[in-house]
Amino acid sequence: MPAAPDTLKTSLGSVDLVSPIVLAAGTCGYVDELAVALDLSRVGAVTTKSITPEPRTGNAPMRVLDVKAGMVNAVGLANMGIESFIRDKAAAVRDAATVVIGSIAGFSVEDYVQVATSFAELGTMPIIEMNVSCPNCEDGRLATATPDTLARHVRAVREVLPDQQLFVKLPPDTHGLVPLARAAIESGADGLTMVNTLEVLSIDVHTRRSVLGRARKGMSGPAIHPLAVRLINDVYRGVARDAGVPIIGLGGVLDWEDAAEMILAGATAVGVGTSLFVDPASPKRIQKGLRRWVRSQGCHSVTELVGAHEEG
Repeated sequence: MPAAPDTLKTSLGSVDLVSPIVLAAGTCGYVDELAVALDLSRVGAVTTKSITPEPRTGNAPMRVLDVKAGMVNAVGLANMGIESFIRDKAAAVRDAATVVIGSIAGFSVEDYVQVATSFAELGTMPIIEMNVSCPNCEDGRLATATPDTLARHVRAVREVLPDQQLFVKLPPDTHGLVPLARAAIESGADGLTMVNTLEVLSIDVHTRRSVLGRARKGMSGPAIHPLAVRLINDVYRGVARDAGVPIIGLGGVLDWEDAAEMILAGATAVGVGTSLFVDPASPKRIQKGLRRWVRSQGCHSVTELVGAHEEG
């Protein structure tokens, strides 16, 4: 199969991507499970499940719920833990047909440092993403409680990643996101991923109890897309553009128009997550539309359109 046209080539710092489309953490298996439905060599990158030091079973079932404009999940960072990941998935990471972004999670500075150190020693994931914004478990957002707290976490992880790009995955904080982004960048982050799921509450009106096993959980999908676009633009204009820091935009991307909107708002790359549950091959359709859009805008490269939103 021919390589992706130059139109969609981009880069996240020093890491070149054949496309701006990134498969988001927690939506595409550990590494290469979606290869049965999608040619991974044609997407920009695939992000691993968020890995913690110890295995986690996650929250009690049920853990996923369809809602009118998206999906609610209370998975709770279920994963095999770092020891099993290194043992069972190292070969898949090494042989992956695309860039692999390693996602790390934890509940203390030491947790993040432990997983980051193991990822660095593995040496086959050029980008490490700190998931500091999971709403589906206790203390999942502890690291983003304040800019100072986030800075402390980022500095510690930065010290053990001498060769990898470090991205920080931020929550959809509608008021304090620019200070968090600035703290991450000033503490050593090479890029930002934004935004994570929106913390919500779903109630069964018959039982009067939570619909899922955990009362508060994360919502993704088209309902949060306009908010994600606004927050990307806020952070791009407020700090990322001047700092030269790329953003992976994330939140409710179902089609090429959604992806294009994020690029115009300031995203260098665009994460696809919930869409994969509906159509695992959706990145192919999204990229086809993006390619036509770039040419219709009179541009030779998608990079020309990053942050090109004109206010007014």
